[in-house]
Amino acid sequence: MTPEALERGSKWLARADLRPTRQRLSLATLLVGDGQDRHVTAESLHAAVERAGDRVSLATVYNTLRAFCDAGLMQEVTVDGSRSYFDTRADDHPHFYMEENGSLTDAPAGAARLRALPDVPEGYEIARVDVVIRLRKTS
Repeated sequence: MTPEALERGSKWLARADLRPTRQRLSLATLLVGDGQDRHVTAESLHAAVERAGDRVSLATVYNTLRAFCDAGLMQEVTVDGSRSYFDTRADDHPHFYMEENGSLTDAPAGAARLRALPDVPEGYEIARVDVVIRLRKTS
């Protein structure tokens, strides 16, 4: 990891007042160290940590990703009931999910428009709306 990548990861954690533990800093640097947005699963991030030569358990990766989401640094995007992606771009925006390879990418935000949402039950408010557009290769 380059000094610049470590600094980006450290600043990212500081933005949310998260203590920069070794594990958090390692994961943050992999996630935002190059300045690019990422869509990762816990498993893919765990594999990246191992490739980088660091040791962090898969359970720690899951817990840290949840902490990053709770702190507002990331958002969790659930594609189906069993698969979650974690997105370093925390603003509301739509996604494309490619069914053939299981990848998730950002979709152009300006092109997706919701005309109306249903009335919510009394005592509730809409926390957020996730738009995942599932794509399949044509023949």
